Amino acid sequence: ERTDAVWHCSLPEARPGLGYGYRVHGPYKPEQGLRFNPAKLLADPYAKDFVGSLRWSDALYGYTVGHKREDLALDRRDSATFMPKCRVLETAFTWGDDRRPDVPWHETVIYEMHVRGFTMRHPDVPQALRGTYAGLATAPVIEHLKRLCVTTVELLPVHAFIDDRRLFEMGLRNYWGYNTLGFFAPENRYSASGKVKEFKTMVKTLHSAGIEVIMDVVYNHSCEGNHLGPTLSLRGIDNAAYYVLDPGNPRHYVDYTGCGNTVNLEHPRALQLVMDSLRYWAEGMHVDGVRFALASGLAGEGGAVQPLGAFFDVVPQDRVLNRVKLIAEPWDLGHGGYQVGNFPLGWAEWNDRYRDGMRAYWKGDGGQIGEFARRFTGSADLYGRSGRQPHASVNFITAHDGFTLADLVSYNDKHNEANGEDNRDGHNNNVSWNCGAEGPTDDPAILELRARQRRNFLATLLLSQGAPMLLAGDELGRSQQGNNNAYCQDNELNWLDWTPGKEKDDLIHFIARLTALRRTHPSFRRRDFFEGRPLHGGGVKDILWLKPDGKEMSDEEWEHEAARSLGVYLSGTGLTDVDRYGKMKRDDDFLILLHPHHEDAAFVLPAIPGEPWRALCDTAQEPATPDARKHYAAG
Repeated sequence: ERTDAVWHCSLPEARPGLGYGYRVHGPYKPEQGLRFNPAKLLADPYAKDFVGSLRWSDALYGYTVGHKREDLALDRRDSATFMPKCRVLETAFTWGDDRRPDVPWHETVIYEMHVRGFTMRHPDVPQALRGTYAGLATAPVIEHLKRLCVTTVELLPVHAFIDDRRLFEMGLRNYWGYNTLGFFAPENRYSASGKVKEFKTMVKTLHSAGIEVIMDVVYNHSCEGNHLGPTLSLRGIDNAAYYVLDPGNPRHYVDYTGCGNTVNLEHPRALQLVMDSLRYWAEGMHVDGVRFALASGLAGEGGAVQPLGAFFDVVPQDRVLNRVKLIAEPWDLGHGGYQVGNFPLGWAEWNDRYRDGMRAYWKGDGGQIGEFARRFTGSADLYGRSGRQPHASVNFITAHDGFTLADLVSYNDKHNEANGEDNRDGHNNNVSWNCGAEGPTDDPAILELRARQRRNFLATLLLSQGAPMLLAGDELGRSQQGNNNAYCQDNELNWLDWTPGKEKDDLIHFIARLTALRRTHPSFRRRDFFEGRPLHGGGVKDILWLKPDGKEMSDEEWEHEAARSLGVYLSGTGLTDVDRYGKMKRDDDFLILLHPHHEDAAFVLPAIPGEPWRALCDTAQEPATPDARKHYAAG
């Protein structure tokens, strides 16, 4: 049957476990954007489960590979043998009293992690569960996350995906998973049981520990690549509806993503597919939020990025999706694709301005104090003008894409030779500093400086306004040996090393103290931006920027190229929190001293009425006296 241009059928005898695929008949005219080929078995875009895996063969392509007419030559070989099969899902699952933790945005601490890499080498996770959803639900993992005071885990893509043929033939894998085949099914390679309910159990277990689950999703493109890619699903079902085609030559695709194609959200059926997928994961799988990869690519309308286009109009109005966290990676490779700060109310964004500004400051670059101040206080210049709050800025120093924290302070240049592209891939501008030697060294002075720099970055991240995001493994000193694009390395280069060690324990403890400090003091997680004036009748401004001599910065001094060292005074006036007895109390005053040189420097502490200053955290010496009324932290 066909209703509103959508074909459908009923299989009354279909039961859970049934494997199936689609064959779609129609004209094969690539020059008109039509690529129907019934010889190719197609994955149902709405499949909620898959069985088997894709095996690369020329038969998977709708055209005859190697033919002189390229994709214009129809290939009639049957591809079913090489395709994974969709599987009817057994939907029964006992959620019981599962509840979303509903962590407020201003209290959120995100931990970006890879399902497989996190537990593959974990000695306390049963070997059969390592690298799986079930592995993330084990007690040792939960204990580690709780120790770090993480509120929210952000999983790299778990939608069903495939390995690129080029990588497969090189003996590599698409480890990150940004190569989606199915928008509804969890990736089977991460399942110990081979059952979808394992993902649900993981979510339920994390929820019971008070931890949210956010998914990194890839709706901007699919795994079918450009016009010379395979015919696996959307291309063979309705190529012209699901993809953005070149209006001057529909044989080719418009590629805003760098992955060969762009999903066409201007078409109502493609938009419906994405919206249905989002609702399914929120309602059926109980996930708490979504991080949209290359989100600007979802906003393109008529070739131009319109942040308030159809997709971004629909999502906030949806009765399901307006209750989950929405995070945009606010850029893509298309013209005008860089949209940091331009997403509407209800959206948070990865803030690469924060990442680059903090890296440059601690690297010791000149003229950075103004940029540091803007990013440290929540990037009001980016988010305040649209009425958003500081938590719209998802702050990060490191993420899966780029150097790890250990490599950020150990390498000046990328070292991606293992990826097989002659070190041409990956970013060249990493704003990194090796502290005096490229890569591994035995020099104790360099090692000490690197350790201090790591603490400086972490303290800055966790004391900044906005929503902090930690990269899994940074607390363990994980290195990728200078590889800043380890997307294809499914091996020990990416897998976390859980071997015990004092340096790891110290860094975990350092992070735990800072996240606990953030959790217990609203001064570090404000719901509004600083105003730079006395509040609530107080005589002191809500924030003061100080020179090393203890005097307030003047407007002209912000422009000094040589200025590096800063003091930041945060007044607790007007900020309240609940103490351990359930009573409201005024927050403490805090002074943060920042010194990006590795030589010693003297600071004059400002004379603020009240109790004397007490050291709470020092990235060089690590004292801890958390019972003081007024505290300062030094870096």
